[in-house]
Amino acid sequence: MDIHNKYKIEVKKSVNSKKQDTRRKRKKKMKKRLLAVLLSAVCVISLAACGSKSETDSGRENTAGTSGGSVVRVGSKDFTEGNVVAEIYALALEDHGYEVERVMNVAGSVIHTSIMNDKIDLYPEYTGTGLLSILQMDAVTDPEEAYNTVKKEYEKQFSLTWLDYAQANDGQGLFISTKKAKELGIKTISDLQAHAGELRFASQGEFDQREDGLPGLEKVYGAFDWKSSAVYDNGLKYQVIENDEADAAPAYTTEGQLAETEKFTLLEDDRHAWPPYNLAPVVRGDVLEANPEIADILNAVSATLDTATLTKLNAKVDVEKEEYEDVAAEYYESIK
Repeated sequence: MDIHNKYKIEVKKSVNSKKQDTRRKRKKKMKKRLLAVLLSAVCVISLAACGSKSETDSGRENTAGTSGGSVVRVGSKDFTEGNVVAEIYALALEDHGYEVERVMNVAGSVIHTSIMNDKIDLYPEYTGTGLLSILQMDAVTDPEEAYNTVKKEYEKQFSLTWLDYAQANDGQGLFISTKKAKELGIKTISDLQAHAGELRFASQGEFDQREDGLPGLEKVYGAFDWKSSAVYDNGLKYQVIENDEADAAPAYTTEGQLAETEKFTLLEDDRHAWPPYNLAPVVRGDVLEANPEIADILNAVSATLDTATLTKLNAKVDVEKEEYEDVAAEYYESIK
């Protein structure tokens, strides 16, 4: 099962005076985009009247390319990280002359179908999701092997291309209160297992039964004989640890709260129990063939994304309550 369909952070949009300037800027951008779309529509109608509209054999307008108002449809899954990264992709493409249609918040369970059915041209995906959920293949723990497998099979089975993968890994993990980590010298999951008898575990229930949860972990690290273990709602786990009601809990490795390193310490999976979930753009083969420069544009973005960076971007949205478009724009400006 795709772990990114299991955990969805609810983003509450705060309204305060500090954000009025950024929202006014966004409205101006939207007006410009709308005007561009309207002008494009007028051009298309004019071309159609002259009988000069070019279409692909499938009936889709052939708008790929960097010249003459090209359009690339960028999709994203329906959670913070997907939106932020897809928006960065979109900004990078626009900066290189492409017109981008944003197709955000597609359910993770159908986004592969969407790209296969020509509803989107590209989107950010995870190697572990491609390997386990889409290809239904056995888990591997080496990032390069996972990537090479999905790249080969996606091209063979789906005519989809995986571009370079980022170092950013949004996979299963465990975290501990930083205070307790310093007290006991815990940096890795091996350290955690050795000190389990001194620690209170905040489980989410299903983690204790899932094969990719505690059972899989114990196959690699040995039994975790916790001082105590209680089930808490996933949305409360950081509050529980911060309030000293428990010491350790499961997490996904780029959750925004983990940016608060003075409070929480993400532990290294030093024995590689869990499969990698490295982030990469997946692109339709026909779109990439017509526009090979897309690979260089998006690979340059991926080269800047590691786990710590992605965690901080998520934190700006989920913890600091900024708009994901603003977070993506600020980040892209910092790397362009």
